[in-house]
Amino acid sequence: MKNIIISAAVLAVAGTAMSTPVRAQEFTLKPVAEARLRYEQVDQDGLAKEADALTVRARAGLIATSGALSATVVGQATLAVVDHYYDGLNGAATRPLVADPQNVALYIAQLQYKATAVTVTAGRQRIAFDDERFVGNIGFRDNAQTFDTVRAELTPAKGLKLDIAYAWSVRTIWGVDGRGARQQAVSGDNLFANLAYATPVGTLTGFAYLIDQDETAMQALRLSSQTYGVRLAGSRALSKTAKLSYQFSYARQSDYHANPNDYAVDYWLADATVEVKGWKLNGGYEVLGASSGLPFTSFQTPLGTNFKFQGWADKFLTTPANGVRDLYVSGGYGWTQMGPLTAIALQATWHRFDSDRLDQQYGNEWNLIASAKVRNTALSLRYARYDAKALATDTQKLWLQADWSI
Repeated sequence: MKNIIISAAVLAVAGTAMSTPVRAQEFTLKPVAEARLRYEQVDQDGLAKEADALTVRARAGLIATSGALSATVVGQATLAVVDHYYDGLNGAATRPLVADPQNVALYIAQLQYKATAVTVTAGRQRIAFDDERFVGNIGFRDNAQTFDTVRAELTPAKGLKLDIAYAWSVRTIWGVDGRGARQQAVSGDNLFANLAYATPVGTLTGFAYLIDQDETAMQALRLSSQTYGVRLAGSRALSKTAKLSYQFSYARQSDYHANPNDYAVDYWLADATVEVKGWKLNGGYEVLGASSGLPFTSFQTPLGTNFKFQGWADKFLTTPANGVRDLYVSGGYGWTQMGPLTAIALQATWHRFDSDRLDQQYGNEWNLIASAKVRNTALSLRYARYDAKALATDTQKLWLQADWSI
């Protein structure tokens, strides 16, 4: 009789469960599709020929999501339609460098857990800390830069965020054929950490970037460094039609891990932008300090998106031994829409480059850009002119580019 009562109770519970709708976990698939067409032309004094590069880059993949979990896989391919250039690995070095070698590779392969206060991402992924000065994706180059990483983003309290990542491999812009000092990937125990807090005057961030490069082919380990610093970035309205944006940053860098050099140098940045009814005026001063004047004892940013800084002619991707000081001013105007075009912008920037020691004037540079969007396509025309004095040679670069994505 006792068994019959228990069985009846079990049947009653089961019946109730069956009568209650069971909500299945939603599962979605989202395609990833991107394409880029770019023409880059470079005329550089001291080289016999110009560089003409017409490249096509395509990316495709899927993002699968179920609740807080997601998986992303994206492949990419770069094809040189016109290859009259030196890509860093192939071609004649009698032509200027255009760092877009042909490539077919796995671009992203990551698993992610995302909840209200925590996001954890593991696998090959894009990473961009702050303005990408120290760690970034190098998105302007066709093959870009990704990291084999475990990353945790935590928001334990309102306005407070901890972002920490451990990367055991950096996948470079040189692609699958990378070799020597331009390797396909650079292994090491890299640690990146940001602690940011939103204050009334802007976001205050303390950061630590520990870069460990194990391959001796990479400048004989001399790019391994430890960088600690602080950054403040914010904005405020000046009126109903005017806004001021600003950022200030300081960092201290020294040798790390197996780096044979012994050095300690400073980094400074002060930058301000005023926007008034479509007009934009920007000015700043950035210093990457020098130590003894020996190679690679100046402030280095080997994992940064360096194309964004110190001019598009790429004369300072590696900081000179005597450091660099960059005084820059830019101005521009933007329109919301003009016919089928949206997000239209014109901008001009002037740089004066000097050394941090020995009082050398490296040169001056002009950067010009016109950009707009047509639906899902971003269009841009860029121009850079570097006038050399004490460093490198006169160089002109021109880019025509179209980026499409779904």
